[in-house]
Amino acid sequence: MDNLRERLMKGCVIPAHPLALDASRKLDEAAQRGLTRYYLDSGAGGIAVGVHTTQFAIREPRYGLLEPVLRMAEEEARERDCILVAGVCGPTPQALREAELARELGYHAGLVSLCALKNSTIDEMVDHMAAIAKVIPVVGFYLQPAVGGRALPYEFWRKAAGIENLVAIKMAPFNRYQTLDVIRGVIESGRAKEIALYTGNDDNIIADLITPFTFSGQTVRITGGLLGQWSVGTRAAVELLTRIHAGQTPLSLLLALGAQLTDLNAALFDAANHFHGCIAGIHEVLRRQGRMQGIWCLDEDESLSPGQLEEIDRVCAAYPHLLE
Repeated sequence: MDNLRERLMKGCVIPAHPLALDASRKLDEAAQRGLTRYYLDSGAGGIAVGVHTTQFAIREPRYGLLEPVLRMAEEEARERDCILVAGVCGPTPQALREAELARELGYHAGLVSLCALKNSTIDEMVDHMAAIAKVIPVVGFYLQPAVGGRALPYEFWRKAAGIENLVAIKMAPFNRYQTLDVIRGVIESGRAKEIALYTGNDDNIIADLITPFTFSGQTVRITGGLLGQWSVGTRAAVELLTRIHAGQTPLSLLLALGAQLTDLNAALFDAANHFHGCIAGIHEVLRRQGRMQGIWCLDEDESLSPGQLEEIDRVCAAYPHLLE
């Protein structure tokens, strides 16, 4: 995709793609492909596959699902004008293999998880990303520690922004201070016009998208979102981002919608229980919509938390306009 950087800078909706399983916890291929078509038919500008929402466990040899799941999404998107982002995980040798697989399958960029580098130095993590960037364009990823990420200070993002083939950054620390570290690092690297900023803060989506961020005399915007929350209500998300980009919706209305979306996300992502049921919560909405058979995850212990189902009942009734 020759215009990848340009399209990312323009901004779009990129849902994080879930994994559809049957009652035996085996891949439900029909539902998996159907989810991809739903996102593309809803107007999403891209999809992210093999990421946290897809369940990192797909890489385990006992499941062997990474290649099949990546391939299915690419096949469904092949005739569409869609940015394909593949999750890239593990220590450097594993990450390079995954990046090569993604490139071979036709993916345009790799979203690099640093979960496996929890004890690495800043320079070691930057070198890791730079090595992957030689294989495939890279999307940086700040994953919140509650679901396996690590703290990534300003100094890391300032150095990482110097990687030539870094095309975007997904910011998902669920923390305002840490989000600002990323933005300031990119601006002060001098590459703010080349690196697209995407919100992954599912708890603060609209505020991220409407805020001008200014550091060192330069102002940037977060142009799109790569979000687990947008794996449901994708049509509504596309309409919302279009309205934000048009700049004609009253700020008070956008802020009100932002509060509603955060309330919805708190139930789906199980914020009350430290996000234990975040994937199962997404599955539950998709199940209600007939897009998945059930809420099963590869890990049998990964399911809804006590009280989460009732919270999902509440927000689905309160915010149907956010779930279209």
